[in-house]
Formats: sequence, structure tokens, C-alpha cells
Amino acid sequence: MVRTPLTPEERERGERLGALLREARGGRSMVEVAAGAGLSPETLRKIETGRAPTPAFFTVAALAGALGLSLDEVVRRCALVPA
Repeated sequence: MVRTPLTPEERERGERLGALLREARGGRSMVEVAAGAGLSPETLRKIETGRAPTPAFFTVAALAGALGLSLDEVVRRCALVPA
């Protein structure tokens, strides 16, 4: 299966998600947050650094829960800003 290349907008949204997760994580370690979300630290690292800019909904929901973020907040902070 060949993946369609990501659009610049998808990459930007992934960067915003990564920044939001790093900010919300604060002083907690990646290991701690990843474990709380039921993910591997490497998965969290890839999302935070933009190497995985389009994580699955359930992955985002698990991270939001582990970080005390509402999904509404995640959408609001990661949605495209109109030009």
C-alpha cells in the first residue's frame, strides 16, 4: 500500500499538535505520559517531533486524556488558522 504524501497543511497541523503535547507535558517525562496513554515513548516522540504528523484519533484521544486536555482544546489549538 502506498501512502499519499502529506499536504503542507497536514504537516503544519502535526507540528501544532506536537507543540501542544510538549507544552501540556511540561516537566513530565515522555515515558510517564506515554505509559499513561498506553503508548510507547517512541510513538509519543514521533508525534511531538512531527515525524508522525497524522496520528490515529484514538492515539490523540489517549494522549489528551493522559495530559488532562479536552479533545475540544486539541482541535481548537491544532486547527488551521484562516489566512
